[in-house]
Amino acid sequence: MVDGNGIPLSLVVGGAQRHDVKLLEPTLDGIVVDRPSEEEGPKQHLCGDKGYSGQPAQESIQERGYIPHVRQRGEETEEKKRNPRYRARRWVVERTNSWLNRFRKLLVRYEKTTASYEGLLELACALITFRQVIIIYG
Repeated sequence: MVDGNGIPLSLVVGGAQRHDVKLLEPTLDGIVVDRPSEEEGPKQHLCGDKGYSGQPAQESIQERGYIPHVRQRGEETEEKKRNPRYRARRWVVERTNSWLNRFRKLLVRYEKTTASYEGLLELACALITFRQVIIIYG
């Protein structure tokens, strides 16, 4: 899970054959940044792709105080054609995945234990966060 700038907020390691929606709840519960209470600020939005369109995923998202925005395949492309000023949301996640893939040690998993692989992922996420904070705040 990433924020609007592509900064990683949560990380969960699962098998390649597991569907993303099975890891939704642990990912949402693993967010490391304290969220503002619902009374303090505006509602927080959660963008997802077609994999999160089912009722159980929608309920999990809403139970945690998010407004779900789940797009079907091609909806953002159609919106961009209708409104040239439309800003796609999904590309932020894909960009962060690309940044993680630039850490070549992580691209192919050679670590035998989940703990060592997750530690390397957390280190990569910390470096990505550090770089983005420097860019944003100069």
